[in-house]
Amino acid sequence: MFAGLPELGISNGEDLKETLTNCTEPLKAIDQFQMENGILLPTLQSALPFLDLHGTPRLEFHQSVFDELREKLMERVAIIAEGKDEDRYGKLEELLEKSFPLVKMPSIQPVVMQVLKHLPKVPEKKLKTVMADKELYKVCAVEVKRQIWQDNQALFGDEVSPLLKQYIVEKEAALFSSDLSILHNFFSPSPKTRRQGEVVLKLTQMIGKNVKLYDMVLQFLRTLFLRTRNVHYCTLRAELLMSLHDLDISEICSVDPCHKFTWCLDACIREKFVDGKRARELQGFLDGVKKGQEQVLGDLSMILCDPFACNTLVLSIMRNLQELLSQESLPRDSPDLMLLLRMLSLGQGAWDMIDSQVFKEPRLDLEVVTRFLPAMMSVVVDDHTFTVEQKLPSEEKSSLSYPTTLPDAFNRYLQENRVACEMGLYYVLHIAKLRNKNALQRLLPALVETYNDMAFGDIFLHLLTGHLTLLSDDFGSEEFCSVVFDGFLLTSFSSKENVHRHTLRMLLHLQHKVLPSYMETLMKTLEPPKQCSEQVKELYTQLMEKLEAQKKSPPPPDETPSLDLGLHPVTVPTTASTPTMSL
Repeated sequence: MFAGLPELGISNGEDLKETLTNCTEPLKAIDQFQMENGILLPTLQSALPFLDLHGTPRLEFHQSVFDELREKLMERVAIIAEGKDEDRYGKLEELLEKSFPLVKMPSIQPVVMQVLKHLPKVPEKKLKTVMADKELYKVCAVEVKRQIWQDNQALFGDEVSPLLKQYIVEKEAALFSSDLSILHNFFSPSPKTRRQGEVVLKLTQMIGKNVKLYDMVLQFLRTLFLRTRNVHYCTLRAELLMSLHDLDISEICSVDPCHKFTWCLDACIREKFVDGKRARELQGFLDGVKKGQEQVLGDLSMILCDPFACNTLVLSIMRNLQELLSQESLPRDSPDLMLLLRMLSLGQGAWDMIDSQVFKEPRLDLEVVTRFLPAMMSVVVDDHTFTVEQKLPSEEKSSLSYPTTLPDAFNRYLQENRVACEMGLYYVLHIAKLRNKNALQRLLPALVETYNDMAFGDIFLHLLTGHLTLLSDDFGSEEFCSVVFDGFLLTSFSSKENVHRHTLRMLLHLQHKVLPSYMETLMKTLEPPKQCSEQVKELYTQLMEKLEAQKKSPPPPDETPSLDLGLHPVTVPTTASTPTMSL
């Protein structure tokens, strides 16, 4: 406990033991020891007997003086470090030399740690001592740990790894949340709110102003993204940079070439829309990538691969298509649309670019613009034509029935092109938002086969299940249930456990709306296999309990959710012959 005192020429317990062992008059020896090692203040000696009269033990007195002096010393260390004296760090190093031998003494340790914390460059020998001792490493300040980490990537990786795992667990928990709503979904929190998350704040603190540590974290994120293809690492890459931006850490922001691009995109994500002015800014950054600096495209593609960025880009594309429809213009004639598609394509190609280390913007297949988008628009026109037809007087109606098939180009590009597939999926969400049952029944079967099974990804299923709550009354129809379940969800639930979970999540909210006979069949089909996860079993049990409770008491009346989505309305002139897909 008192290791290090002899090095400083101060007697410890062992010295007292030796003195008492070898002396002939123990009381005199104790007095002598107290005189030599007590507080060396002549006027104090005559005052100490007064404390004895009050029954105050000497230990209590010395301890209180010691605590007071320690606090004063620690305050003084902070004042010296924050001062303007050129030799301030020299003074602190001198104090460190004197106090470091006592670093393992609990009463002195806070002083040593305070000195270490305020030294911008701790002597390497001292750092190694702290790093080698688990207890010392645990209690030292993050400022000291940063100096240790910057030369020990493996140790830093051990510290960061649990935080990165926690981040992914939190994101996946949000996607499988028991809340099912179109208004409060995965994309609802604002960027600033997300940056207040525990993991982002901890990583920001661990990095401080240290560029080397920031680069290490980015390298960890790239490696994990490559290893797992998990897009949430892309979200964290953007959130971390913007968290440092919020704190004005110019030492890092000024050297990250993605900073201004990410800042501009962050403002678009906040608005859930890329307006013309910001679109031109973003284009300027992309066009400004100089020869020899193409590697920055890898990081830009990661930032655009963030699901929050992707969501904003596709929502903006949908708004753009709406305007083009109202103006009867072609997609290829819109520079804004082409830029949005360019950014979406760059984000979708992030993994391939980082994996191949070929830093070149992927070429956008022009047929997505000339074939796929017109095919998608023809679906909108079909729907509009049918709606107008239904409003005509009976004598003017034709025998037109609602189309059930989709254009070949639409199906083909859903399966073969990831940018087209992303737009197709968001169009399905848009149709669900409009509560357009006919169009949804036409589109859902096409999602069974999509590029890389994107329609069975967690983000799309999270959004789709939330949107389907708007059509809750239609689940009373066997035809609609058959399209949603037999025609889409149940085609892959046995091979993809996440689909099983999302289906059960949705049924927990809509079970009272589903046709009872169909619900019975569904429960048999969805019964969890033995080797499935606990989450699936738990959801199934909750659903069973809900159904049992429902048999005993009738369900409460539904409250229709408000559809105020906080999107800016696009004012466009429309006529009876103009198909619309208003958002």
